[in-house]
Amino acid sequence: MDEKINDLLIIGTGPSALTAAIYTTREDIQTTLLEKSTIGGLAAVTDMIDNYPGFPDGVTGMELAGLFQKHAEKFGAKIEFGEVSEIKSDGNIKTLIVDSKPMIAKAVLISTGSDWKKIGVPGEKEYYGRGVHYCATCDGAFYRDKKLVVVGGGNSALQESLFLTRFASHIDLLVRSKVTASEILQKELDKQVNAGKITVHLNTQTNEILARDNKVYAVSATKDNQPVTIDCDGVFIFIGLQPNTQFLQGGIVKLDDYGLIITDNHYQTNVPGVFASGDVRSGATRQVISAAGEGASAAISIREYLDNLNRN
Repeated sequence: MDEKINDLLIIGTGPSALTAAIYTTREDIQTTLLEKSTIGGLAAVTDMIDNYPGFPDGVTGMELAGLFQKHAEKFGAKIEFGEVSEIKSDGNIKTLIVDSKPMIAKAVLISTGSDWKKIGVPGEKEYYGRGVHYCATCDGAFYRDKKLVVVGGGNSALQESLFLTRFASHIDLLVRSKVTASEILQKELDKQVNAGKITVHLNTQTNEILARDNKVYAVSATKDNQPVTIDCDGVFIFIGLQPNTQFLQGGIVKLDDYGLIITDNHYQTNVPGVFASGDVRSGATRQVISAAGEGASAAISIREYLDNLNRN
């Protein structure tokens, strides 16, 4: 890392970041992506993705992420590992503090994504993507005619549980205290309860996700202070998302009440030359295909920004 002025620095290497890099490097915009952990973001640790166009038989998250990376690097995108702790702006120059060292660029794209909030019990991390999931749209179809456990009691938990009834033979909804979702969703939940598709367990604390031979088979919980074991083929956890914007807290880039980055219709933040795309952006739909689309759109806006900057 030196004091050279980069055309574009992208923070993150998920589908949105890598798609943006494909577009920018094809137009000879020198692009470096910065990653603090795993290339590919949440998509890379998803066991199977079967709703991404062009893969009718499905594709593993790792394979898809690898293809994104290969495509971006084909046009000259560079990936460096390091953690960004701050973004600074001085007129037309942006400075990122990466592992306590400065990197300078004309433009910055923030595509750090979000991470699922965890319940922090044994088995959750070990079987992530292999029986433990956080996205019904992404993974629900793998559980046709199977028994599922859903953890959560808010709007997202009920919405996803209702969606999962399209596939699962039965769903046990584990709610730590009481259901807090909207009245409309609770009415829809009641319909599924009466139809025998969902059983609601109130005052139920999830303690452990059980597996044998690398396959989830049950959840150990405490219901009304009594131990219970609920058989299942998979577990979906819906207690919210945490945007990866901790490094922006108190900084120059504006966030909404949920910690997501606010942008205009051109994916630019309140700081000229600093853009955001994908799951980290306020209003994103949190799907691989839409994240990639936002990356492409952000890249076009970045190209126009750089063109204007160079003309002036």
